[in-house]
Amino acid sequence: MPIVPIDDPTDPALRDYRDLTDVALRRVTEPAEGLYLAESAKVIRRAIAAGHVPRSALVLEQWLPDVEALLAPFDAPVFVGSSAVLRALTGFEMHRGALASMHRPPLADPAELLAGARRVVVLEDIVDHTNVGAIFRSAAGLGADAVLVAPRCADPLYRRSVRVSMGTVLQVPWTRLPDWPAAGEVLHAAGFHVAALALADSAVPLDVFAADAPERVAVLLGAEGDGLSRAAIAASDTVVTIPMLHGVDSLNVAAASAVALWELRASRP
Repeated sequence: MPIVPIDDPTDPALRDYRDLTDVALRRVTEPAEGLYLAESAKVIRRAIAAGHVPRSALVLEQWLPDVEALLAPFDAPVFVGSSAVLRALTGFEMHRGALASMHRPPLADPAELLAGARRVVVLEDIVDHTNVGAIFRSAAGLGADAVLVAPRCADPLYRRSVRVSMGTVLQVPWTRLPDWPAAGEVLHAAGFHVAALALADSAVPLDVFAADAPERVAVLLGAEGDGLSRAAIAASDTVVTIPMLHGVDSLNVAAASAVALWELRASRP
């Protein structure tokens, strides 16, 4: 594990970390090259514990001892620099002290991931990385067995998603589903009852649904603002709603995921 002091933010060896404030660049570079960025020693530790392999790390000088211990088993360079150099390189202040460029593991086949699951979360077209990360944190803390994301859903391994999730995107098994109606066919073939969280006159209150929930439930959550598509609703078995007060019609999607998983937790086999 070579330790490499750096003082030139334009060094080509640092390309994984350059211009991280450019959203368009990150969306193209990270998935296309099979990489993602883990931010903070805690998240890097969780990534390695999940079997992910680091390509390199970028560390503030004072954080080197923590990261050096984590990366000791790997032949990956650790670039070390001052706060000024790292800020010039990344475009932001590295308050968490460390970034690691990690190789992405291959995605699991949805049927394989669903085989032993009882409670899963399905995300359709949720494009806000903060919400995706927060949903993963709820899934980890409240006992979901897996998260499945639709083709246009934001990347769970995007740096902000990983950070907001506190690294739980590296703990909860996840993969991508095909689009509807094929996604519904995959879920039904695995024996799941698809419960779509949506506003509808025919919707069943969440507590009523949870009181006699099927053995296998896929909680389906839709995009911010627009909610679930018609195709997703058509593929669901039950439309479920969270009863609200004071004229409020719905919760933020991440909050709704936590409420639904908590309510279904008590009915889990």
